[in-house]
Formats: sequence, structure tokens, C-alpha cells
Amino acid sequence: MWVTTADETDRIGALEMCSHEFSHLAKVQKFLVDSGYSGSNFANAIESLLGTEVEVVKRSELHTFKVMPRRWVVERTFGWLDKCRELWKNCERKLHNSLQMAKLAIIRIILKRF
Repeated sequence: MWVTTADETDRIGALEMCSHEFSHLAKVQKFLVDSGYSGSNFANAIESLLGTEVEVVKRSELHTFKVMPRRWVVERTFGWLDKCRELWKNCERKLHNSLQMAKLAIIRIILKRF
């Protein structure tokens, strides 16, 4: 898990996370991303860092509901995280504290599932 400041773009944050967490991502075979990460620059950077393929999962129609393959896993996880009150509004002054609150929320979700 990686937390960045608000002035850093998601693409830069993802590349920073991949470069720092390289050893934990060694077995990753494919990155599933939304359309915000589309583009050859990001895909080439991930491929050079990790040697993995980047797959952009896009919506087919904007105004109709349709379950997208693989995308529902991410949306479901965000739904679970939205139930954690600590993450609704970020009141932490230090980035490290925000990361720890997100980790605690994920631990709570995992413990409830089992």
C-alpha cells in the first residue's frame, strides 16, 4: 500500500510505489488499471520496472450500468473502505499516519471476512 500527497498525480504515485515495492511485486503478471492510467508512457514505464503487462479496463457505455469484468473487484473494495469512518475525511497531519489508518481499515475488512 502506498499513500502520496494530493499534489502528486496517480500515475507518478503508481510508478513511485512500483519502484519502492519492487520486491513485493515480483510475481505480478498483469496490472489492471482504469482509463486514468491509459497511455503508452505509463505502460512502458511499468513494463520496464516490473516486466509486466498493463491492461486498461474501460467502460463501454457511460450512462448504463453494466458489470465490467475484473473492475467490480476494485469497486467492491472501495465500497468496503468507504464504510470506514476514519477514511471519510483525512484529518491526519502526517502522511505516515494516513497510511497507517488505511492499513488498519484493510485489516478490519479482512478480519470481518473471516
